[in-house]
Amino acid sequence: MLQPPFRPFSPVQPHSSAAAMSTKDSKPNLSHSQAIEIVKRLYGLTVSVIRPLPSYDDQNLYVATSEGAEYVLKVMNSADSQNITVIELQTHTMNFLHQRGLPAQTALPNLTGQLMSLEEFDCGFGTQKYLVRLLTYLPGTTVAKITCSPQILYDVGKMAATLDTVLLQMDHPNIGVLQRKDFIWNLSSVPLLSQYIHVMDGDPVQKVVKAVMEQYQTQVVPKLPLFRKCVNHGDFNDHNLLVKPDGPSKYEISGILDFGDMSCGYFIFELAISIMYMMIENPNPVDVGGPVIAGWESVFPLNEAERDSLYLLVLCRFCQSLVLARHAVIQQPENEEYLMITARTGVRHLCRLWELGKEEVERIWFKSAAQFSQP
Repeated sequence: MLQPPFRPFSPVQPHSSAAAMSTKDSKPNLSHSQAIEIVKRLYGLTVSVIRPLPSYDDQNLYVATSEGAEYVLKVMNSADSQNITVIELQTHTMNFLHQRGLPAQTALPNLTGQLMSLEEFDCGFGTQKYLVRLLTYLPGTTVAKITCSPQILYDVGKMAATLDTVLLQMDHPNIGVLQRKDFIWNLSSVPLLSQYIHVMDGDPVQKVVKAVMEQYQTQVVPKLPLFRKCVNHGDFNDHNLLVKPDGPSKYEISGILDFGDMSCGYFIFELAISIMYMMIENPNPVDVGGPVIAGWESVFPLNEAERDSLYLLVLCRFCQSLVLARHAVIQQPENEEYLMITARTGVRHLCRLWELGKEEVERIWFKSAAQFSQP
């Protein structure tokens, strides 16, 4: 659960549009004594154990209480804390999914009945306001830490499609905020990478990234009207999915984390993102697509336009992650190891998929998906 990510995110941190552009002075840095006081004052709970959890631009703390429960104290960075409507909608979504049987975190009401609170602290940059929530702690191991069998990959695809399908039923007065125009992590925003592509000057991979971006414009953009719309989780990756043992040799998904990249998009975007991230740690990355597609299509079969765009959308997500991680390193050079360690693996996968080409990768994926039977 603590492994460095491919793009700047952390397992329990809602990731934001400030992802690649955040400044260090917006990140909270509460002392443990401050955090303990907050939990007592806002929630009436006595902390018995507290420890930091990894984060990029928020602060996350594991909290166990004398009352016998476990939580994650999440303190949002000061920039995102200004987007109260967005955070409130993310919190509502987590509760909505949980109520419908999906293993999402939920927020604990504070003593005044609110699910979040805007608090003022001085973290060394003057007094700023930070949104505070206490989330349920979901035990389990991240998918990144296990050897992914075809069964787990199938379940990941099935869960991703189920989540997006369930979210079609969600109604909320502020759901419009998920339009998030120009949100850099939405796959509709691939053309926006052009303003960051200079961070790869001198790197031969830049040529591949530019070619992928060009193909997105000519091959994906014309098909956008044919894609079916939904709300995307947007970050269905191997660090945001928890599993627990299910018998001697199987696992089941026990947790879905990090709703900070939620935005309006398309079903096919979620599938592409899921495939890309399941490839990162897999010893046979090209083989990942088949089982994930099979699981996905058990819930939501693809139409022709979606199927034809999947390969390129997976490449686009690799490009987004690579370029924006490089950009983040320029801002936070002291954090390079955390931001880039898995990105180096991602570069290899991107180049391998590009070399194999669309026709061969699709042959492997869709033949495997067609032959896949649920274990």
